Amino acid sequence: MLEYHSPEGKTFIQRYGEALTQIPLYSREWTNFNPSDPAVTILETLCGYETIQQETIEAIPFEVKQNLMKMVGFEIRKGRTARLLLSAENVTHPYTLPANHKFQIGNLIFETNKAVTIDDYHITGIYGEKNGEFNEFEFLLDRETKIPAEIFGLRPEAGNSLYFFLNKLPEPEKEMIFYFTLKERFNRNPFTEHMGNSFASIRFECYTQRGFVRMNVRDNTNAFLTSGEIRMRLPSSPAAVYTDGPEEGYCIRVVLTQADYDIRPKVTAIDAFLFEVWQKDTLAECHNFHNRVAEVELDSELAEEAYLDVFCKEEKGESYHRYEFSGGTPRQGRFVELSKEGFGKFKLLFDREKYGYAPAKTKNSVKVVAYTEDVMRQYQLGRVLGYDNQEIKLPYLHLINESFCIMARRILDNGDEVYDFVRPDKYEEEALTYHLLENDGKIVIEDAGDFIGAELYLAGVAVTKGPEGNIRGGNELVSIHDDSGAVYYNPGAGTGGAFREKIESVRQRFVVDMEMPYTAVTEQDYERVVKYTPGLCIHKARAFMDEGRNLVRISIKPGTDEDYPRLLDSYRTIIRRQLEMRRLLTTRVELVSPVYSQVDVAGTIYVKMHYEDSRSMIEQTIRQHIDYLNSEKNFGELLKFDEVFHAIELLDCVEYIYELSLRPKTAAHAKMQDADILPAENCLLIPGQVNLELITFEK
Repeated sequence: MLEYHSPEGKTFIQRYGEALTQIPLYSREWTNFNPSDPAVTILETLCGYETIQQETIEAIPFEVKQNLMKMVGFEIRKGRTARLLLSAENVTHPYTLPANHKFQIGNLIFETNKAVTIDDYHITGIYGEKNGEFNEFEFLLDRETKIPAEIFGLRPEAGNSLYFFLNKLPEPEKEMIFYFTLKERFNRNPFTEHMGNSFASIRFECYTQRGFVRMNVRDNTNAFLTSGEIRMRLPSSPAAVYTDGPEEGYCIRVVLTQADYDIRPKVTAIDAFLFEVWQKDTLAECHNFHNRVAEVELDSELAEEAYLDVFCKEEKGESYHRYEFSGGTPRQGRFVELSKEGFGKFKLLFDREKYGYAPAKTKNSVKVVAYTEDVMRQYQLGRVLGYDNQEIKLPYLHLINESFCIMARRILDNGDEVYDFVRPDKYEEEALTYHLLENDGKIVIEDAGDFIGAELYLAGVAVTKGPEGNIRGGNELVSIHDDSGAVYYNPGAGTGGAFREKIESVRQRFVVDMEMPYTAVTEQDYERVVKYTPGLCIHKARAFMDEGRNLVRISIKPGTDEDYPRLLDSYRTIIRRQLEMRRLLTTRVELVSPVYSQVDVAGTIYVKMHYEDSRSMIEQTIRQHIDYLNSEKNFGELLKFDEVFHAIELLDCVEYIYELSLRPKTAAHAKMQDADILPAENCLLIPGQVNLELITFEK
C-alpha cells in the first residue's frame, strides 16, 4: 500500500478490455473469450474486485497514511521558520528590542522571539599567541576585508591560543554568541553526534578575579573546522581587566588542546555579541499574564498599530470573560482601564472596587489579543458543527504551528458569554481538539467536545515563507520602528526554513531509503561509503575488487592542506570504523594512500601567426588534461593520447601538430599502453616537464 500508484481511475470496462487483449501473451490454448466461458467469468470477477479495491485505497484518509508511514519509521517533517543571527553595529547606548520586533530585507520579515537587550559591547583586539609571542588579527573585525588568517599558525600545536580583548562584558552567567567565518577550501562532510571531531579540540576561558576560568561553550564550528556560531556562557565569577597581554581589557581566550588538523583553520571574519531572529510575520498575537497585582504591563510593537481585546479568568479553571475599555468612567461591569506608557508600551489596570469585576490571582488569568486591521476584517472563522474532521478554511497560508491559536466563543445555559483559547494538537477531555494544516491554511476539528455551536475566531497568527528565509550571509537588514541608529548585519546564512512536508514526500523518502544499500557489496557501494564519511574531506575515492582473495582495495585522496595529500592515520581510523558497519562479514578491506606520477610531454607544433601567447595556451591545455590531482579524473583512469592530441588541435592558435608524445616519468606507478598511459590503482597522474618546439606556420 505504501508503494501504491493510482492507475488514473480506470473503469471496469477499461480493465476488462486490457485483460482480454493480454490473454494471448500468456496462453495460446485459451481461445474462447465468450462471456459463457468460466475463465472469462473469473476474469470479470477479478477486474471488478481490482476496481473496487482501487476506490477503497484512494479513499484512505490522511491520518491512516500518516500512521502507516510512522510504522515504518518515517514521520512528516514539521514546518520550521528560518533562523538568522544578527550583529548590531554603531551602537552608542544600551536599548531593548521587544519581542516580535521586525527586521526587513526585501519581502522577508524577521522577528525576535523575546525581548533582546542591545549594548555597545565590542571586541577591541584579536591576537594569536604561540610560545609567548602575539600576532595581531584585528583585520578580522573589518567586514570589507576578507583576508584569511591562520589563527593558530602554519603548524598548529596544543597550547596555542587566540585572545579576544573587549571593552566590557555582560553580567555573569549571561550567554554570548560569536560567529566565525572560515575560508572553506574543501567540501567537508557534515559531522554527526556519534562520530564527533577527532582532529582538534579547544577550551574557552574568561579572565576573572580568580584568573582564567573555563567557560561553558557550545561549539558549532567543531574547533574551527567549519564556519558557524559558538555560544558561550560567562562564569559566575565577575570578570576582571587583563593587563598581561598586548593590550589591556576584558579578556576571553581560546586554548587549543588538541591539534591534529587535516586542514588548518583560516578565519576570514569574526562577529561578536549576536542575537537571534526568526523569519516570520506576526499578524495577531495572544499575550498571557499572571495577575498577581491589579495592573498588567504590555510591551508589544504590534499593539502600537493594532486592535486590542482583553479577556480575564475570574475563577481558577474557568473560561475567560471579555473586558471592555472603560474610558475612566466608574460603572459596574467588566471593564479595564488602558493607558499608554510609550511606543508599544501599555498598562492595563483592573479595579474590583470601582467596577465590581477583576481577574483571579492565578496563572494566565489575563489574556490580551493584539491583531492587525487585516486580521480584524476576517478573523471570524465559522461555527463548530460537531461532525468528525470538520475542515475550516483560514484566510492565510503557510502558518506557524507554534504561534497559532483560535478563540472559541460559547453561550452558556445561564446566558453568560465565555471564551476559550485553544492551540493545535491539545488533547484533553471535553476540549476542542484540532490540528492545523499549515501549508493549506486549514484547521481540521477532530473532536468538538463541549464546543458544538461555538463561534471560532483567530487569536494568534504568524506566517512564514519557509525556505525563502534561508538567505545567504552578508546582508544589512532594516529595523522597523527603531531610531537607535544601529546597523544590523547577518554574518552567516539563514538556516532551518522549511514548509511542513507533504505525505507524498514522506513516501518518496521511504522509497529512496528502501532502495539505498546499507551493506557495501559493489565497488560503487564502497566508494559511496568512503566519500560520505562524516566529518572528512574526501576528494577522490575508487574501489577495486580482488574477487580471488575476497579483498577490496580502496584508493583515497583526502582534501587537505598538503600539495600532494596522503591518507592520514586519523582518516584511516574513521573510515575503517565506518566500513566495519557496512562490509560483508568475510570481505577484507585495504585502504590505500595515493601516489603521484609525473607525465612528461614533448612535441613539435605548428602555430598560427599573430598569437603571442601560443605557448602558454598550449601548455595550459596539456596540464589540464594530465592533472588528475585537481580534475575529475580518478585513480587508475586511462590517460588517452587522442584526447590530449585533439584538445591541442582544437586551439585557435594551432595550425597542426607535427609530433607529440606522452611518457610517464617512471614506470613504478604508470605504464604505457600503446600511446596511452595507464596509472596504477592508487596512482594519480600529474604534469611533469613539457618540452614543446613551436614553429610559426607561414602560408
